[in-house]
Amino acid sequence: MMDPEVSVLLHCADWRGLQESHLKVELSERFNRQTDAALERHIEEVWTERVSKEPWLFNGPKFRLHSFCLASTQHPSSPAYASPKHPACTHSATAPSLDCVQGQNRLDQRNKSISPTEKVEGDVHPAASTLDQASSACRKAQLPPHSVEHTDDEDAAPLLTLRLGLTCYKDYLGTNWSRRVAELRQRGGAEFSDPLALLAQPLGVAAVLCTDDGQLVLIRRSQRVAEAEGLLDVPGGHPEPQVVCERLGRAACEEISMVAMQQRPEAVVSELFAAVCAEIRDEVNVPLSCLGDPVLMGVALNHTSAGRPSAEFYVSCSLTSDEVRELYWKGGAEAHESTDIVFLSRAEVLQLDRSSPLWSELCPSAKGAVLLYQTVKPDGE
Repeated sequence: MMDPEVSVLLHCADWRGLQESHLKVELSERFNRQTDAALERHIEEVWTERVSKEPWLFNGPKFRLHSFCLASTQHPSSPAYASPKHPACTHSATAPSLDCVQGQNRLDQRNKSISPTEKVEGDVHPAASTLDQASSACRKAQLPPHSVEHTDDEDAAPLLTLRLGLTCYKDYLGTNWSRRVAELRQRGGAEFSDPLALLAQPLGVAAVLCTDDGQLVLIRRSQRVAEAEGLLDVPGGHPEPQVVCERLGRAACEEISMVAMQQRPEAVVSELFAAVCAEIRDEVNVPLSCLGDPVLMGVALNHTSAGRPSAEFYVSCSLTSDEVRELYWKGGAEAHESTDIVFLSRAEVLQLDRSSPLWSELCPSAKGAVLLYQTVKPDGE
């Protein structure tokens, strides 16, 4: 099913999703977006205009997804390094077994120049595909689905690595949502061999929330949100560098420290998984104690915002749909962001496609979550 608004960057169907212990992150300022004085002035102009019309908007630091790393079963020592635009392969003697769908043989020079060869063994072997048109899929390794008993978390090797820099919400609106985004992509390709080099590309998180009676939760976005007003969505938001730094003992927003996070990358991974549960709590008003451990289904790209990435999770809930509905209407911390709650059965969600009347009511992030749920089937249905 093709939809111009959304595509799947990567999915992990053969595990029915990945748990927290199988994800790692690499953080570096090299993974930040590129910029210059003229672009910074443009971003300020866009931000000033948006805030004048939507005074409830506020800026804050976000994580920027630069690329990701998968291993390969075809070559046991071979992970695959990829950006949202160009996936590629690199060898590692220590990487777990995982496979990646590959396409045209091309790796942009910017990604080659910062490939983390200092952390892996072997040579770099490009094998890339343009993921605006094709997706990378995780294939079978010697690891059971998440619904089956896992190895001890302490012994679990990471299967997926996300390479992250820092950005902010203001930069997101001033690049990914800029009227000049096509020009920025063209400049990025010409100057850095990467069409996404000048874009903020903040990593979002979102959840397919499943109730105890098998209903999946959608919420209708209010008119007081920055994008996709009035459309149906899944609960979601952003993992927050500020939260990570606070947990590492740096309370002030000005003290967002890449160095501190590099020393404790596991704290960033924990925030990715905790953030999606926090969004469910704040948007749907479901207590954290009622939520199961999040399972990462994959990453989807929103092409209405220039391919902005979102990590899509599956989260089970011990409450019934009636209990969730009652809590929702009591109002959570972010109740103003939505106006209604909708429940669909698993069967209804699995059958959704572009011919369904409801599909046109879904915002891109919800479409991405649905596509990944249909592919990964994390609940085993």
